[in-house]
Amino acid sequence: MALKPLSSLPETDLKIKRALLSVSDKTGITELAKTLHDSGVEIISTGGTAKVISDAGIPVKDVSEITGFQECLDGRVKTLHPMVHGGILARTSHQPDVDELSALGIDPIELVVVNLYPFKNTVTRKNITPAVATENIDIGGPTMVRAAAKNFAHAAILTNPGQYGEFSDELKRNGSVSFTMRRKLARKGFEHTADYDAAISTYFSSIDEEGLPEQLSVALTRAASLRYGENPHQNAAVYGTQTEYIDCFHGKELSYNNYLDIDSALQLMSEFQDDDPATAIFKHTVPCGVAVADTLEESYRKAFETDKVSPFGGIVAVNRSLDMETAKAIDEIFTEIILAPSFDDGVIEFLSEKKNRRLIKILQYPASRKILNIKSIFGGALVQDPDHGKLNSGNIKVVTDRKPDERELADLLFAWKIVKHVKSNAIVYVKNRQTCGIGTGQTSRVQSSQIAVNKALEEGLDLKGSVIASDAFFPFSDGVEAASKAGATAVIQPGGSVRDNEVIAEANNNDMAMVFTGMRHFRH
Repeated sequence: MALKPLSSLPETDLKIKRALLSVSDKTGITELAKTLHDSGVEIISTGGTAKVISDAGIPVKDVSEITGFQECLDGRVKTLHPMVHGGILARTSHQPDVDELSALGIDPIELVVVNLYPFKNTVTRKNITPAVATENIDIGGPTMVRAAAKNFAHAAILTNPGQYGEFSDELKRNGSVSFTMRRKLARKGFEHTADYDAAISTYFSSIDEEGLPEQLSVALTRAASLRYGENPHQNAAVYGTQTEYIDCFHGKELSYNNYLDIDSALQLMSEFQDDDPATAIFKHTVPCGVAVADTLEESYRKAFETDKVSPFGGIVAVNRSLDMETAKAIDEIFTEIILAPSFDDGVIEFLSEKKNRRLIKILQYPASRKILNIKSIFGGALVQDPDHGKLNSGNIKVVTDRKPDERELADLLFAWKIVKHVKSNAIVYVKNRQTCGIGTGQTSRVQSSQIAVNKALEEGLDLKGSVIASDAFFPFSDGVEAASKAGATAVIQPGGSVRDNEVIAEANNNDMAMVFTGMRHFRH
């Protein structure tokens, strides 16, 4: 029989007479139950939730008393029953529904309090099998949430302990719940189930050997509203779980552009999290200096030497606990954001003297999780696996007569880590694990090389004995010729050009060592 819709929704306050509480996260549930009981609400509950409420001395009726049917299949079936869902979905302003409820002996349920099995937390644990994961997929919970959210004109839905306070305040103040609040809670309910379903879909995609999902499900909770986007006339917000990766514990709230810069810094520092003391300096998502040294202070000063102008107002990221000597060196210029995995005693107090500076503790690196790269485009999005391609001395191919010596090889591998995070066309000059010149984002690879060389010359850095990294193959031999004239003695590049033989010959003519990676690092 076709559903006969109401001509309009009754936008009236709702008196709560009966509530069903069934939660996985029991935070605040006894306080809510007490408020409901004090307001004359009959409380129905299930299993562990009922026990918690009962143990607190609050009257509660088990759902099996309502359904006349015991829980079964190890608790898989508890609330999937007409006595429950009829009560939740009833349009109590609609007389035919009221008459039918009376005939069936069903009492309305005006409030549903449900949060779901912790599927997300379960699948992030190590060695979780599909059997354990699927057992944590909630069925009855999402069904009740959707039912109450659909029927928000006649019912209210709470899905998060953070909602209990505002709800309780309104109930105690007015003795009822407003239409506006119920509609807002309904939206939150649908967002909750959408996020849950997306997490399940993502999990099955991650264990599916077929690769990227055919249906991309993305459900992210708004973490914060931002003052504006890239520019003041653009609205913006940040979504997701950024607080799992960083803790911004000092300074102003992060902006849209700050998040972009921090993301770039975290991605690059992922390459050095287990390396010797390393520092990377960023400006507008582009590294302007990176270095590894025996001490953190030395690595910062070497990174700063690459470009002494761009770091003003930039970002500094380090891979070690930030010590006082390095902090004082960084403090010599204005730095907007400083990221470190930890801070030595006294450093936070010293750096906090500048109120506008953001201090951020790195909690984990993005490379520790497989997170799809998603970029919005016209009509949808482009999706790819993250670029976690890595090299070592065992998976590169020497293609020239001369092999790189030990120092050159260390610099080549270092340069390859950096060029991966520079906009194409990308060229990076390195000497003694210190960037000497970075050329980024040009339409010509030769132009990128010229910019990198000019930066080195401006800073008084000697490129004699340096190495050069290119994110993609050299299409012509002129790029290698220019590198040799600048002083470079070794090259790392993907290879794969139809003119590879000419490029290799040019390297041999200049007694340069060249290695092919068989892997490129375009970053558009």
